[in-house]
Amino acid sequence: MALETLSPDWEFDRLDDGSQKIHAEVQLKNYGKFLEEYTSQLRRIEDALDDSVGDVWDFSLDPISLKLLPYEQSSLLELINTENKVLNKVITVYAALCCEIKKLKYEAETTFYNGLLFYGEGATDSSMVEGDSQIQMGRFISFLQELSCFVTRCYEVVMNVIHQLAVLYTSNKNAPKIIETSGVHFQTMYEHLGELLTVLLTLDEIVDNHATLKDHWTMYKRLLKSVHHNPSKFGIQEDKLKPFEKLLLKLEGQLLDGMIFQACIEQQFDSLNGGVAVSKNSAFAEEFAYNIRTIFANVEAKLGEPSEIDQRDKYVGICGLFVLHFQIFRTVDKKFYKSLLDIGKKVPAITLTANIIWFPDNFLVQKMPAAAKLLDRRSHHTIKTHRESFLQQKAQSLTKEMQSYYVFVSSWMTKMESILFKEQRMDKFAEDLTNRCNVFIQGFLYAYSLSTIIKTTMNLYMSMQKPMTKTSVKALCRFVELLKAIEHTFYRRSMVVADSVTHVTQHLQHQALNSISVAKKRVISDKKYSEQRLDVLSALVLAENTLNGPSTKQRRLIVSLALSVGTQMKTFKDEELLPLQVVMKKLDLISELGERIRTQCDCCFLYWHRAVFPIYLDDVYENAVDASRLQYMFSALRDCVPAMMHSRHLESYEVLLECYDKEIMEVLNEHLLDKLCKEIEKDLRLSVHTHLKLDDRNPFRVGMKDLAHFFSLNPIRFFNRFIDIKVYVTHYLDKTFYNLTTVALHDWATYSEMRNLATQRYGLFMTEAHLPSQTLEQGLDVLEIMRNIHVFVSRYLYNLNNQIFIERASNNKHLNTINIRHVANSIRTHGTGIMNTTVNFTYQFLRKKFYIFSQFMYDEHIKSRLIKDIRFFREVKDQNDHKYPFERAEKFNRGIRKLGMTPDGQSYLDQFRQLISQIGNAMGYVRMIRSGGLHCCSSAIRFVPDLEDIVNFEELVKEEGLSEETQKAARQLDSVLTDLTRNSAEGTEYFKMLVDVFAPEFRSPKNMHLRNFYIIVPPLTLNFVEHSISCKEKLNKKNKSGAAFTDDGFAMGVAYILKLLDQYQEFDSLHWFQSVREKYVKEIRAVAKQQNVQSTTQDEKLLQTMNLTHKRLEVCLQEFELLYFSLSSARIFFRADKTAAEENQEKREEESAKTSNGDLSSTAPTDPVVK
Repeated sequence: MALETLSPDWEFDRLDDGSQKIHAEVQLKNYGKFLEEYTSQLRRIEDALDDSVGDVWDFSLDPISLKLLPYEQSSLLELINTENKVLNKVITVYAALCCEIKKLKYEAETTFYNGLLFYGEGATDSSMVEGDSQIQMGRFISFLQELSCFVTRCYEVVMNVIHQLAVLYTSNKNAPKIIETSGVHFQTMYEHLGELLTVLLTLDEIVDNHATLKDHWTMYKRLLKSVHHNPSKFGIQEDKLKPFEKLLLKLEGQLLDGMIFQACIEQQFDSLNGGVAVSKNSAFAEEFAYNIRTIFANVEAKLGEPSEIDQRDKYVGICGLFVLHFQIFRTVDKKFYKSLLDIGKKVPAITLTANIIWFPDNFLVQKMPAAAKLLDRRSHHTIKTHRESFLQQKAQSLTKEMQSYYVFVSSWMTKMESILFKEQRMDKFAEDLTNRCNVFIQGFLYAYSLSTIIKTTMNLYMSMQKPMTKTSVKALCRFVELLKAIEHTFYRRSMVVADSVTHVTQHLQHQALNSISVAKKRVISDKKYSEQRLDVLSALVLAENTLNGPSTKQRRLIVSLALSVGTQMKTFKDEELLPLQVVMKKLDLISELGERIRTQCDCCFLYWHRAVFPIYLDDVYENAVDASRLQYMFSALRDCVPAMMHSRHLESYEVLLECYDKEIMEVLNEHLLDKLCKEIEKDLRLSVHTHLKLDDRNPFRVGMKDLAHFFSLNPIRFFNRFIDIKVYVTHYLDKTFYNLTTVALHDWATYSEMRNLATQRYGLFMTEAHLPSQTLEQGLDVLEIMRNIHVFVSRYLYNLNNQIFIERASNNKHLNTINIRHVANSIRTHGTGIMNTTVNFTYQFLRKKFYIFSQFMYDEHIKSRLIKDIRFFREVKDQNDHKYPFERAEKFNRGIRKLGMTPDGQSYLDQFRQLISQIGNAMGYVRMIRSGGLHCCSSAIRFVPDLEDIVNFEELVKEEGLSEETQKAARQLDSVLTDLTRNSAEGTEYFKMLVDVFAPEFRSPKNMHLRNFYIIVPPLTLNFVEHSISCKEKLNKKNKSGAAFTDDGFAMGVAYILKLLDQYQEFDSLHWFQSVREKYVKEIRAVAKQQNVQSTTQDEKLLQTMNLTHKRLEVCLQEFELLYFSLSSARIFFRADKTAAEENQEKREEESAKTSNGDLSSTAPTDPVVK
């Protein structure tokens, strides 16, 4: 509104200065920039997601999996629904029985086989205590009871199947016909019956091969006997024992005597009181035999061929059916019996489950001894020899087979990847689906062949107890890897496979429906009516209706039963029937592809052959290039876990899993990880120490293994852990390097170098040790000095004022020094506990040195001179103004020299001076340790704001009501702070301790000879000054050996010994340093006077000599002055102001004050105090 009210006067001609255009361009440019950044950001997000949410599924990481098995929602009655009520009933009964058999088979394979097989596992003989086996069997009884019920149920189902079939195929002319059966053969029923018989037969074999189970059963029965004699002891009522014993007898008779299968076939199949007649039913006998022969013909053609799917399992079923047929009808087809046996030449043995192997010839001879007599023994013998020769041939051909399968499987995997990556073209959709279907089936066939080779070979070796060669073991392990590779390929491409499988099944259903509709039209077009034709038509309609839907097990079962009825009367031409059968077989395979692949690639049997694992690991270690195959082997070892969960003999299956996990990990550590760690460490060491003379490491001569391949492996999942080889080796090296650096801190540089090399060569990123390692200021370590204190005090010189030790001489260009910071760093490294130990070591050292000191003072030559000097001083002290004469000291020095010199020109007094210097150095070291400790404490406590006012953390935490752990931590902190405060405030008076420990001995009457020490100090100082001057003069010379500028150890030593002898007053009474000063001042003045006189005579040479004399006298005086100052400083440490008597008096006063305080407090009134 406001705009409209504006008057036209406000408008003006716009002046186009181009600013708007520029502004628009800038905005446009910014927008373009934003779009670019946003696009790249989106691309990054897409790339990041692509890695995790791709088509590739990782076997070990996926939290979810994809199940492709279609699940049937409708019941059989709903599915089998045609106008033909009779046919409905027949198909429904048979379908229900087949479903029941499938359920029983599944239950046996998962629960009962595994429960029996794993009985007794997980407890080694060494860990088994007496009575464990009975306890295990006690836990297992309930399982055997369940198994007994299961077996009984199986018997009932077998009986029912036989009756249902016998009623349909009856030879009784009077009996009403249910449906026309002349051309109808329910082959599916017989196949299912065979499967159920196989289950019973397998249970027999498992029990028969299970020695542990039988042993434990016997022990359990014995236990029961002892319970019987004394039931009250075991807390059991006697009336309960009898039924329990009966139950056990029943279980033993039914399950443990190897009669499960036999009892089934020996059932009374003929119903009494006019029910179903079976054994006399010739039509049924004929039909039974016909079906066995038909199934056998199909199986025989495929056995041992590359396209074999499940023919071996069916063959076991055929043998079971044949024995059952013989048992019921008591007729035997000799020719067929022989052809059944001859299969043994093609297939020497069949694995029923896990490590249970079955020999068909033994079974047939054992179950049909009458028929076996008809054949000559030679044919049985040839089968046995054929079995042995098969093993020998297998051992030779295994490696070749492995190589060819390696090529087959690799090319199949490539085909799989390429075919699944190709975009589906709509014009060639059907062709594309057929290709995919064939590739999937080919993968399954390879898996079946590999699985069969591994199981048969390994189990044959085991059952015939023949040793396997290493080459065979390696080849078989390669087969296992290939088997898992197939499974992983299917799994990795689950998304695409899932997508394809649904399309392929629809395509196959479409083909089947087409064939059926053609046949149906043919039946409808024929106008002749008969019941049989009506059955055929109903069956085809049923098949059609059922196929129109998901390809579930039930629907496929109904189709196969319906087609058994629908294919009679030539409804299908031969060229039509065969393709239909092929399509139905493919449909079976593709619909259950996931399940079948899982079953074939299941390597649970490896549990029973885990002895090959160490050999396999050794091979992987030797051929490191192929390290990634470890993933496949661990995937195979993981397959044993689900089966173990069905074990029932332990407190929990977890115990068994734990044992297995522990065993595998121990083998892995021993045969791979530990070897790898040692090898890597050795390689790093040798590489770092190439400057040493080592063995030949030329890879062209000694060969080399590139172990870096192990570190590019993804972590391997096993149980609930990931085995990361890279992390394991890194941790091992970190731990080793850390531990070895702590032992020898000076090696830290070598280990740092090895760490860097490990990163460069193997890509191992290692942790820095973060030890309070040798800093650049570390110098010699306190521990080292402590251990070698005798060497240290002789090689190092002490400087009192700077508190520093300097090396006396060194082969290097520099001298080592040790100061307070070095000691503080060292204490920080090792802890304050080292300080007391150091003082202890010093005490031990001083004891030895004082022994030598005492011997020197006791020497007659020395003692007599000293006594003479003391007497002399007493005589002349009044004349000499109480000063000890300088000349007397010089005379003593000369006298000692006359006693003899060492080869390197040292007198006894020189050696005595060195001894005192060493004692002084030791005291200087103790002083430095104390200062270092205080320095360390003060640097640790510098974070405490106010030492006078430290808060109590425990109280604060309690006020806040924090947890017990926090209170504990606060308590620790308080104690640490208290310690630090006390240590930094006080420090320990080590000097006082070292004086107190030696003084009583020094001052005791038996060491009277030591009392002369004060009189030897003047000649000693004279000797020291001469030595000191010569050392300092050497500093300016080219050859600096023996040069030094400080040696305050002597002053420390003299001060310490004088304190020990309580002779400060005696020494001070000599006024020795005044005497020296006076002597030198006098001489300097005399020389100066002479110089003044000589300067007038102009004698140059004389003047030079006098100048030198003057200089020398000044130097000597200066040195004496310095020694005096050092000695005075050193005396302060030992409280030179007080004599021993005064100190004792002080001590007594302190103690009496304490006791008087104590008395006062004890006599105080005990009235309650009002606060």
